[in-house]
Amino acid sequence: MPETSITAADLAHIMALTAHATPSEAYRAIDALAQRVFQHRLFTVTRSILETSEVERVYSSNPAAYPVGGRKQKQNTPWGEQVLDRGQMLICNGAAEIERVFADHALILSLGIAALINVPVLLAGRSMATMNVARANGGFAVEDYPDMELLAGLLLPLVIAGVTG
Repeated sequence: MPETSITAADLAHIMALTAHATPSEAYRAIDALAQRVFQHRLFTVTRSILETSEVERVYSSNPAAYPVGGRKQKQNTPWGEQVLDRGQMLICNGAAEIERVFADHALILSLGIAALINVPVLLAGRSMATMNVARANGGFAVEDYPDMELLAGLLLPLVIAGVTG
């Protein structure tokens, strides 16, 4: 369970920033909210390029390790099938699971990450983007889903607009 939950005031604040501030400010505010709730070590957002089964990073809390604009091919991968095709969250708790799923596991683990969750940002059943939250301690569980889904929903207007942070 998250340490704290997302409140209506949090949602209103992010929605106001999305409507009136720069995309960078809105992405950073969502990142800060994810940090408060999940104490993450890395927060990234990737937009889905469905035609080529790629994802392209549009926001990163650590641009030195994971720069905006970076792309990954996800065609014919279990990750792509689960997150992009079926629109289901993917949780990796522990180094062994991270190593099994991610080709860049050495970089992920070098950042002190021990657990991560990839959350599809959905519109009418299509994965428009993914929100990726990784942390050092503790794992993620089904009880985290409601707050993860709220955070992912806050990203949808930014992703649809095609803006980066």
